[in-house]
Amino acid sequence: MTLNRRQALATLMAGAALAGAAGSAARAQRVETSAKIVILGAGAAGAALANRLSERLDGADITVIDPRVEHWYQPGFTLIAAGLKPASYSVSRTTDWLPRDATLLAEAVAEIDPEAKTVTTESGVAVGYDYLVVATGLSLDWDAIEGFSLDLVGQGNGIGAVYASPEHAAKSWQEMDRFTDTGGRAVFLRPATEMKCAGAPLKYAFLTDDFARQKGTRGRSEFIYAANNKSLFGVPIVNEKLRMLFERQEIGVVHDHVLKAIDPGAKTLTFDTPAGEETLEFDFTNVIPPMRAPAAVRDNSPLSWQEGPWAADGWVEVDRATLQHVRYPEVWAAGDIAGVPKGKTAASAKWQVPVVEDGIVAAITGAEATKTYDGYTSCPLITRVGRAMLIEFDYHDNLVPSFPGVIAPLEELWISWLMKEVALKATYNAMLRGRA
Repeated sequence: MTLNRRQALATLMAGAALAGAAGSAARAQRVETSAKIVILGAGAAGAALANRLSERLDGADITVIDPRVEHWYQPGFTLIAAGLKPASYSVSRTTDWLPRDATLLAEAVAEIDPEAKTVTTESGVAVGYDYLVVATGLSLDWDAIEGFSLDLVGQGNGIGAVYASPEHAAKSWQEMDRFTDTGGRAVFLRPATEMKCAGAPLKYAFLTDDFARQKGTRGRSEFIYAANNKSLFGVPIVNEKLRMLFERQEIGVVHDHVLKAIDPGAKTLTFDTPAGEETLEFDFTNVIPPMRAPAAVRDNSPLSWQEGPWAADGWVEVDRATLQHVRYPEVWAAGDIAGVPKGKTAASAKWQVPVVEDGIVAAITGAEATKTYDGYTSCPLITRVGRAMLIEFDYHDNLVPSFPGVIAPLEELWISWLMKEVALKATYNAMLRGRA
């Protein structure tokens, strides 16, 4: 199949995926309002919501607060870390994706006061709001891993950090490429906190295994996956499938292992386990830190959950169906920062944003909000170059395939790979524009 045919098929698939949601904001009647809306974050959720509200509201004052010059297409990091895309594949400008009538305040948020309905930036600028959307994403807590520094990545020491940035993903590929040339022990892991795209650590283990097999070094390599609890994936039927695939690929699993420290010189990883500390030697590893709410939310606002499983890391306390704050009705959250049981993927943001839009418009007009979020989460789970499983599920761990009868979610298919490699970015870009 030629590249042109591949692209054509991917475009058709992306169009089908968008058909159910595209254009809903544009078709809806515009609402006149002078409401002041502040969106914290210009990532996937923030940019998409700014565009949808810009199309839906006539006269609204929309301010987006985010210091980042670059917008990162994070679903592409795994492809970069496998040498399949350059670092530039995931990089664009933040301003490329925001509506012209929105104001971008290019600063970091320092404090949120929902009682006074103000947000304060790190330079001391106070911004008032009528409605607030927290779409900050999350923070990668690298300091929580003793002995680790991002300066270690890509230095010929077998240390990767795919989540850190497009550049670090590219450096991780250099280390993975070097490791699969020679063989040795590869150790993969995930943190014990909630995390974005929980399938990414698994994908990278499969991809590294695939490259080692292609190069003929798999026979002199050992692969270990250190799971933070007693499963590989939170959806039971997917966990069982992954268990069988790891067994087939001879990827060993150790459970209840949480990374505590790394010694780059000794090339060891130290894990906390129920039996005490355990140390594993490595020749290649992909370090993934704990993930938490940014300090402005976690430490300098009352918006986080006060108790329960999401309190410690600061996720925003929202109703899981409406994404509206349970204590401050003028506040919503979307994307990774939302304290809900599922939903830390770009695909989740795609389905969350229309719910938040609907809630804000309903609040402005005095109507009843009608849209809800059911926990939809999608993970194109790569098992080797050219094959993937398109895993989609909801709050209740039900598989909810977008293409029933066409793409079987637990089968390793070329068409699922194509969705990840080609079609997903077109869908993502359409989402950013508010068209999905």
